[in-house]
Amino acid sequence: MLWSALVLLIGLLALAVPVAAGLGILGIVLSTLYSKLPLTLAIGEVAWATSNNFLLVAIPFFVLLGEILLRSGIAERMYNALVLWVPWLPGGLMHSNIAACAMFAATSGSSVATAATIGTVAMGEIKKHGYSERLFLGTIAAGGTLGILIPPSINMIVYGVLTDSSIPRLYLAGIIPGLVLASLFSLTVLIACLLRPSLGGRRTHVEWRARIRALPDLIPPLIIFLAVIGSIYAGLATATESAALGVIAALGVAAWHRSLSVRMLLHAFEGTMRTTAMIMAILIAAYFLNFVISSIGLTAQVNRMITSLGLTSTELLIGVIIFYLVLGCFMETLSMMVATVPIIAPVMFKAGYDPIWFGILIIILMETAMITPPVGINLYVVQGLRKRGRIDDVIIGAAPFVLAMLAMIAILSYWPQLALWLPRVAAD
Repeated sequence: MLWSALVLLIGLLALAVPVAAGLGILGIVLSTLYSKLPLTLAIGEVAWATSNNFLLVAIPFFVLLGEILLRSGIAERMYNALVLWVPWLPGGLMHSNIAACAMFAATSGSSVATAATIGTVAMGEIKKHGYSERLFLGTIAAGGTLGILIPPSINMIVYGVLTDSSIPRLYLAGIIPGLVLASLFSLTVLIACLLRPSLGGRRTHVEWRARIRALPDLIPPLIIFLAVIGSIYAGLATATESAALGVIAALGVAAWHRSLSVRMLLHAFEGTMRTTAMIMAILIAAYFLNFVISSIGLTAQVNRMITSLGLTSTELLIGVIIFYLVLGCFMETLSMMVATVPIIAPVMFKAGYDPIWFGILIIILMETAMITPPVGINLYVVQGLRKRGRIDDVIIGAAPFVLAMLAMIAILSYWPQLALWLPRVAAD
């Protein structure tokens, strides 16, 4: 049953069937083959229960927040300000790509939105300063993945719903690993440019007066971050309400910069509806699939199989990491999370792993999947912005950052307190 389900799912994805449709078809096929009851009759109830979850209401708010930041020019101002502060480093503006992605990630819960936004404003700098195009594109693709690790994060909300974990604690747990991973990305660029200076382009000179003058453009992301995260830990708002506060703060900043218009809002609303519809379709299909596999006993079968192997907790962890690294090459990250976490997480919790720590590990594994071919979504986002050449260039450019992510996984596995220290301090 397990292997037939995996083969069918991979086959559907290989045929380029949309992810939501593929998960739904798999659920229907498994129900028809292995269930004595017509489980398809529950699709309506599953769709309603999924769509009616209060925590998931935060998703369209965070998507809208990212759309407003992009279309109002706030993200472009932030990037242009960061550009002035890093030209002295080997790699120059490639460090600003990563820093801008980290700052944008602190205001938007989506990796795709982060990569698309920063890529849109950064793409013109490649030829202007003579950077290695491959490495430059790699920094955007990899930096964009920070969107789901540095809070707020849509994927953390989904994980919290799936495992009944605290969203505020997950947000706190993601801050330090997010900053460490951003630093590893910058270190990767630094090492590459020291080994091959030609990759780093031409250095530019910027006066301190220009740097100081640009600092106000870095304030809006900080205001929005404080509105979202600060309101949660001040006890003023839930995770969903804080997302709405973030949208209000973004609208206020856009109005301050006189970039708030009906036309801009209409474009932002349209982009939000498209993205939210895609996410909800995947969630509904994945929840239905989870309902089916639980009803036919597949979840229990997997648990028994894993338990029968007699693995130690360390061996189990290594096996789970390898499983997600391989599966991430063939499956879209959000659907992969929704389809597998309800099965894998209980086994990991039973083995003694902390749910919050495991959530951060899963998020980093999802990030890795976003830049590993052939299905790495950020690779296609960056290539789409580039509008020429072959996607091979983006894949090669992102490869060193996959190694940085593997190093981050090893660090987090060896030192769990990297993620757990801040939630524990906040609880005290």
